[in-house]
Amino acid sequence: MAFFQVLAFQRLTVWERWFSPVMLALPVLCCLLLPVVGRAGILFDTTNDSYSVLTGYGQSFPGWGMTTQRVETIDLVFRHNHHIFDDLGSGWYRGFHSILMELPIHFVVSPDTSAMIGLNFLAAYTFTASDQWQPYIFAGGGPVYSFADVPGMGAEWNGNYQGGIGLEHPINEAHHLLLELRFHHISNGGSKEPNDPLNSVKALVGFTF
Repeated sequence: MAFFQVLAFQRLTVWERWFSPVMLALPVLCCLLLPVVGRAGILFDTTNDSYSVLTGYGQSFPGWGMTTQRVETIDLVFRHNHHIFDDLGSGWYRGFHSILMELPIHFVVSPDTSAMIGLNFLAAYTFTASDQWQPYIFAGGGPVYSFADVPGMGAEWNGNYQGGIGLEHPINEAHHLLLELRFHHISNGGSKEPNDPLNSVKALVGFTF
């Protein structure tokens, strides 16, 4: 059992070292490609765009990768869901691709009482085979500024990458219910020491409008 725990720790350490810069570079790459694709008129059609507000709870887990602190947050996320490609696929995997642009505010309630604020660019795919329950997946990241005094975080400016799953359910024509579960990683990428990352799980609920 100890061997597998060490192996899992090493794999997550490598994951943090290589996956973090890739996910932080992905939003930049998307922004560089926007003008190119936009010339075809694809990215500037906002007919199917939506806005939403989500709130929930997050917690980091000491021993998960190189995480050493248990940090608890109450999260508030403002989101713009911009459709890129509609009517993709067929059957159970029919859906649409979109970019989620988010302004998340993480109210830290333990071990400090403060806040972190960020900017996320997430690539998402929503499965639309069902009219009532539409699952979606997403991944991406962006910068995070921390006002919180969390032991092991050596920088105020950090980056985050995350991925998760969600479920969208229509309440009425104007509003949809959103349920989400995310993996969330924050670190400074080795720019300052110490650099103990926060590997967290976040559960969110929200509404579109």
